[in-house]
Amino acid sequence: MPATEKAQIDDKADLELLIRAAEAAGEIALRFSGPEARRWDKPDGQGPVTEADLAVNALLEEMLPTARPGYGWLSEETEDSSDRLARDSVFIIDPIDGTRSFAEGSRTWAHSLAIAREGRVTAAVIYLPQRERMYTAALGDGACLNGVSIEASGLTDLRVADVLTARPNLSPEHWKGRQPPGFNRSYRPSLAYRMAKVADGRAGAMLTLRRSWEWDIAAGDLILREAGGRASDRFGSDLRFNNPVPLLDGVVAGPEALHKELIAALDPDSPGIGG
Repeated sequence: MPATEKAQIDDKADLELLIRAAEAAGEIALRFSGPEARRWDKPDGQGPVTEADLAVNALLEEMLPTARPGYGWLSEETEDSSDRLARDSVFIIDPIDGTRSFAEGSRTWAHSLAIAREGRVTAAVIYLPQRERMYTAALGDGACLNGVSIEASGLTDLRVADVLTARPNLSPEHWKGRQPPGFNRSYRPSLAYRMAKVADGRAGAMLTLRRSWEWDIAAGDLILREAGGRASDRFGSDLRFNNPVPLLDGVVAGPEALHKELIAALDPDSPGIGG
């Protein structure tokens, strides 16, 4: 069997595994009431974590490496280890993306699960159990929402696009000429969900200029690319995963035309948010 064909079969099997894991994660998370779940603040301003995050992480850390013992492990809720750097394939997991929203009782939070092989994501799931939305993709096999194929928007004019981004990203110092381009701004608390909404065409583009953890981005990167979009860091470079320090220089994502416009408008000399 040709190596490419075998890889595609492996990617599909990996996706099936991630789907089962995401469904199991949803069952665990829904046992908790967000506002009533025990909550702690992580050190160094890294945000909250709840007992639901930890319970989902424990399930996934048992289920996924058991099924793929040769894969490395990177998760927001597991202490990082350099062991993953010696593995060709690695799980990249955010047990609950949008923990703050979960804790506040919002329905807009997601399980974000991905597998990267040699730095490139090859299977991915973003699952919002309270919104009954499961986004899936395997490399070369397209992207789906609840089993139905999706495509990124065909918009070519940023001025009429809905761009998902936090308000600080519009500060003048981040843009050439000290002026952000005109577009309609909106926001969703889960970074993974923002990328998924761009992938299914319900949003035109998204961007964050803050240094971002790989686990927030990895699944959305593949789902968007398989939906015909483009994702990069804020300088326009392709995203690579399983880095020694698993942080990326922001994210700009959208269909090719909108992505190109945003990158052209950003000031590359801006330090970024928190940079």
